[in-house]
Amino acid sequence: MTEENSSTTPGIPAERLDALGLEGAPSVEDRIYEQVVRLRRDGAVAALATVIGTRGSTPAREPMKLLVQSSGETLGTVGGGCLEEEVKRLAREVMDQGAPARFSMDLTGATDPDAALICGGTVEVFVEPVTAPPLVIFGGGHVSRAVAAIAARVGFRLVITDDRADYASLDRFPMAAETRVEFPETAAREIPVNASTYVLVMTRTHADDRRILEQLFRRGAQPRYLGMIGSATKVRKTYEMLAEAGVTKDWLRQIRAPVGLRIGARTSDEIAVAVVAEMIAVRRGKTEGRWSVS
Repeated sequence: MTEENSSTTPGIPAERLDALGLEGAPSVEDRIYEQVVRLRRDGAVAALATVIGTRGSTPAREPMKLLVQSSGETLGTVGGGCLEEEVKRLAREVMDQGAPARFSMDLTGATDPDAALICGGTVEVFVEPVTAPPLVIFGGGHVSRAVAAIAARVGFRLVITDDRADYASLDRFPMAAETRVEFPETAAREIPVNASTYVLVMTRTHADDRRILEQLFRRGAQPRYLGMIGSATKVRKTYEMLAEAGVTKDWLRQIRAPVGLRIGARTSDEIAVAVVAEMIAVRRGKTEGRWSVS
C-alpha cells in the first residue's frame, strides 16, 4: 500500500496531511455518512441530496452530496451558489413529505430567461429523507406491541408511552428507540410531534384516547399520520365529545379511525398488519386510501 492511498483523503500523501495537521482526517463524504448515522439514532429529521447527473457547464459534479437538517444546518455541497440554495429548498420539501424525489434543474436560462438559476447546464439531483420516520404510540397494550414489532421491521423509529411502567419498558418493547412512563395528557403535551411524525392512539380507555387527541389539538399538532383504534361507535362518541370541547371538524378529519386498512382484521397481529400497511401507504404517497371522517 502506498502512502497516497493509505490516508483517508485520496490522492494526498500522508506527509502532506501530517504537515497540514490533517493526518487521518475523514473526507466530507465520510463525515456525511457518520452524521446520517447519528441523526438516525437520535430520530432527527434530515434529507440527503446527491447529484446523479449533469450536462453542460455546471458547478455540480457526480456524486456531490449535501446533507440538510431540519434546523437548516448543512454538511457537504452540490456546487454552491444558486444551485445549492435551490437544493436546500427542495430538501425541506422532501423532509416535509417524508418521501424521496428526483429533480432535474435547468441552469441555462433557456426555459426562463428571468430565472434566478442561470448558472449553465443542467443538473439532476436525488433527494431522500435519511432518518427513520418517528412513530409515537400512546398505549403499551397487546395491539400496540404487535404494531411495534412490524413497524420497526419496516423502518419506523418507535416511541412508546404508557402510564404503567410495565407497559412502557424496553423489556416489553425492545425494538423501541424510547419508552416513556407518563400520564396520557402529559405525554401528548410533551412528546415531539411534527409534520413528519406518525401517531397512534391506543390506550386502554376511551377517556385517555380522547384526552390525548384534545391535547394534540390544543398544541396545534399536525402529524403526517394520526390514527385511533376503536369501534365505529367509540369513534363517533369520541368525536362528539371532542367537538363539544372545541376541537374543530377540520382537525378531526385528519384522524384515521377506526385505524388501519379495512381487511377484516380481528386478531392483534392482523390489526397490526392493517395499521402498518396504512402507514406505509401514507409514507409512500398512496393517499387515495379511505379517510374515516367525511
